Amino acid sequence: MKHLTQIFAVLLITAILVSCGANGKKDKASEVAEMKAKIEKLRVQKDKTDEAIQKLQAELEKLDSSAVNQAKLRLVSVSPVATADFKHYIDLQGTVDAKNTSYIAPRGMGGLVKAIYVKEGQQVKKGQLLLKLDDAIMQQQVAAARQQLGGIKTQLAFAKNLYQRQKNLWDQGIGTEVQLITAKTNVETLENQLKSAEEQVKVAVEQLNTTNVMSDVDGIADVVNIRPGEQFTGMTAAGPQIKIVNKNSLKVVTNIPENYLTKVHKGSPVIISIPDAQKEFNVVISLISQSIDATQRGFIAEATIPSDPALKPNQTAIVRINDYNAPNAVVVPVNTVQNDETGKFVYLVNTRPGGKTVAVKQPVTAGEVYGNNMEIKTGLKAGDQLITEGFQNVYNGQTVSITSQQ
Repeated sequence: MKHLTQIFAVLLITAILVSCGANGKKDKASEVAEMKAKIEKLRVQKDKTDEAIQKLQAELEKLDSSAVNQAKLRLVSVSPVATADFKHYIDLQGTVDAKNTSYIAPRGMGGLVKAIYVKEGQQVKKGQLLLKLDDAIMQQQVAAARQQLGGIKTQLAFAKNLYQRQKNLWDQGIGTEVQLITAKTNVETLENQLKSAEEQVKVAVEQLNTTNVMSDVDGIADVVNIRPGEQFTGMTAAGPQIKIVNKNSLKVVTNIPENYLTKVHKGSPVIISIPDAQKEFNVVISLISQSIDATQRGFIAEATIPSDPALKPNQTAIVRINDYNAPNAVVVPVNTVQNDETGKFVYLVNTRPGGKTVAVKQPVTAGEVYGNNMEIKTGLKAGDQLITEGFQNVYNGQTVSITSQQ
C-alpha cells in the first residue's frame, strides 16, 4: 500500500509539471498570434489608405492635367560656377621654440656646486656668472705652477748674470770657450723652461676658470634645477639643470611626412596660427632638414616668426604650408561631386526649348581638394548652373524645379 502511495505521488508531480509547461507554451503561442493579428490589421489599414490616395490622385489629374508633371518635379537649388584662385595647404601641428635656447653645461668635467647666482625667471646677460663650482684643487694647481715659474725666473736671472760675466772675461781673453758656451747653454735651457712654466700657469688658470659657469646668451633663466652641494653636469635624466631662453627670436618647428618632400622647400609660404594666443603669421619656411627621421618618417621644417610677449616656447601651433596654387581655377563645393563606374560627375541644370528645366549629368576631371572646395580641371566652365542642393535625388534628364539660386 505504501508503495502504491509513492507511485501516485510521482505521477501527480509529473502531471503538474507537464501542465505548467503546456501553459507556458500556450501563453507564448497566444502572444505570437496576437502580434500577427495586429500586423495584419495595420496592413489592411495601409491598403485602404493607399487606395484612398490613388482615388484622390486620379480625381486630381482629371481636374488639373499639369498636376502629374508637377508631382514628379524634383526641387533643387543651383549656383553659377565661378573661377577663383585655388590654394592647397598641408595642415600640420608644430610647436613654438626659441632660436637661441641654451642648455648650460660646464666647460670641464663639472663639479660640486659652491654657490648659485641665478634664479628661475631672472633676466641674464651673456657672460654673466651663474654658478661657482668647487675650485680648491685648481687653486692649488695654479699656486704650484706660479711658484715653479718664480723659481725658474730666479734661476734664469742668475744664469744670465753668470753668462754676462763669463762673456766679459772672454772678451778680455780670460777663461775658456767651453765655459762661455756652457753659461750660454744654461741661459737658453732656463729660457725654454720659463716658456713651458708660463704655459703651465696659463693651463692651470684656465682650468680654474672652468669652475665659473657663465651664460653664453642673453635671455631668461627658464630652468634652474640645481642646488649648492649637488653635482653640476649640465644635463640629467630629468632634463637640463640650467636652461636659458631668448624670446627675442622665435621659430615654429614641425615634422612633415616624407611624401611631401618634393612639394615643400625653403621659401614655401606658410600660415602659422597660435590658437591659445590668438595670433596668426604669414611667413615662409626658413629651414628644411637634410635627412628623414627613421622613427617618424618625416623631415623637420622651421619658420621664423616675430617676437611677441604672448608667445612662449613649446606652445602649440597650427601650420598650413602652401604647396599648390592654381590661379583662375574652376572651384566647386566638394560635396557636389559624385562618383560612378565611369568616374566623377556633377549635375547641372539646363533649360530646354519650351522652358523645361532638366538635370544634366556632367562628367568632370577633378584636381586638388582642400577644405570644402575641389578644383575642377575639365568639364565645367564659368557660368554653368551647378545643382548644389537636391543633387542626390535626381537623374540625367529629369525635370527639376529651382527653389533658390545662389
